[in-house]
Amino acid sequence: MVAMVSPSTLFLILLFLSIPFSESNLTIDYYKNSCPQLENIIRETVTSKYISVPAAAAGTLRLFFHDCMVGGCDASVLISSNAFNKAERDADINLALPGDAFDVIVRAKTALELSCPDIVSCADILALATRNFVSMAGGPVYTVMLGRKDSLESNISSVEANIPRANTTMDEIIRMFESKNFTVGEMVALSGAHTIGFSHCKEFAYRLFGYSRSTPTDPSYHPKFSAALKKLCANYKNDSDMAAFNDPMTPSKFDNMFYQNLKRGMGLLESDNGLLRHPKPAISWIYMLSTRLPFPMILLEQSKSLAFLGLRLETKEK
Repeated sequence: MVAMVSPSTLFLILLFLSIPFSESNLTIDYYKNSCPQLENIIRETVTSKYISVPAAAAGTLRLFFHDCMVGGCDASVLISSNAFNKAERDADINLALPGDAFDVIVRAKTALELSCPDIVSCADILALATRNFVSMAGGPVYTVMLGRKDSLESNISSVEANIPRANTTMDEIIRMFESKNFTVGEMVALSGAHTIGFSHCKEFAYRLFGYSRSTPTDPSYHPKFSAALKKLCANYKNDSDMAAFNDPMTPSKFDNMFYQNLKRGMGLLESDNGLLRHPKPAISWIYMLSTRLPFPMILLEQSKSLAFLGLRLETKEK
């Protein structure tokens, strides 16, 4: 029998284990004197974007994840390619990162440069913007430690081995996260970010139309769910923009419905469904559903852990 610990104790343990000693270099009031309007500018910029494009919340959360998983949270995913170097953002898996996520960071940076030039890093802007978007989508408001420095380097070759794809096996995903000192439980929690946002049909169409020779449709899908997806994605080969919500029940709400959908056969991506079928993640998944503490608080702790991953604290500028 698996021993259970209280939610608060679990969060403290996970947070302690996943934050390196370098966190001591970060502070809540890092820009208190150098850029006192930081929080107001971020809030105004993010609020404006969220009102006009609610989907930017999921897009920015995804951008933050893709940045942090490759070399740490250093804004390297924001760097553009040039004639001499192909950057991370041009990797195949990053091509679908939404323009609105990049746009809100650029807008915030532009506003901040007018208020306090050459002070706030893009890495901190991305961390703060993600926090604000999560809150607007129904998640909690949490404190972001500041003082990250931006990377000058960004290489397309660094991406493939660090970011899981929709069809990456669960064993591979576990190894990927463990290599960054995340536990299986933390990996399950971070996967719950799929509670908001959408995925393009091309990422899961093989589960609908070509799963195997004898079984065209993945039997782990609920029949009605797969039928609806087939109708939605029927023309996906000619329309690459066709997409489905990761959480069809509460697609814009930051909650734990993602995990409940898995049990109902409504896990959109194969990598999501693997959380239920693989024995290691299943233990944590059951805990996510049974805990009385709202899921957003669980992901909150893992978001903090992600934000501290591979911090660049040496002096660098974009």
